[in-house]
Amino acid sequence: MSEVEIKEVDKQGRMVIPKGWRKKHLKGKKVVLKLKEGSIEIIPYETFDLTEFFDKFTVNVKSDLSDWHALRKELMKS
Repeated sequence: MSEVEIKEVDKQGRMVIPKGWRKKHLKGKKVVLKLKEGSIEIIPYETFDLTEFFDKFTVNVKSDLSDWHALRKELMKS
C-alpha cells in the first residue's frame, strides 16, 4: 500500500519523516538512502547479528585445520 505526503524541506535540506512510518518501520535512528535518478528511497537500517551464522556449515576437508593456507587452497578448489 502506498501513501503520498507532501513535506517541506528547510534551508538546510532537512524534512520530517512521518511519525507513523517511524513507529512502524524504524527500530533505531538510522536509515539507508537509495539515491536514484530523480528520487530518493528511504529504507530502515537494520543491523544483523552475524554470530547466528557461526558453526552453521560443515565441510569435508583433508587439510589440517591448523594450516590455514592449505585449508584455503582446498576450499578454493571446491
